[in-house]
Amino acid sequence: MSIFEAGMMACFGISWPIAAYKTFKAKSVKGKSFTFDCLILVGYACGIIHKLFFYYDWVIWLYLFNTLFLLTDMALYIRYKFKAYNN
Repeated sequence: MSIFEAGMMACFGISWPIAAYKTFKAKSVKGKSFTFDCLILVGYACGIIHKLFFYYDWVIWLYLFNTLFLLTDMALYIRYKFKAYNN
């Protein structure tokens, strides 16, 4: 286990719930990039696969936690983006 990987994942783990909360409160996706979120999601998937097949340790839980909040933020993006088109 790398303490630096765990630190990076912990920082992202703090950032994603904040981002999702701000999107929820603002009910706006102005300035957000769905493409960026998709790239981060692919990165998390690669990290999870690596942990499952090559180096399983507790950091996988940070990857899963971060993925959950990223998916939440992405769902809010889709919701508010389509809501803007319908109004």
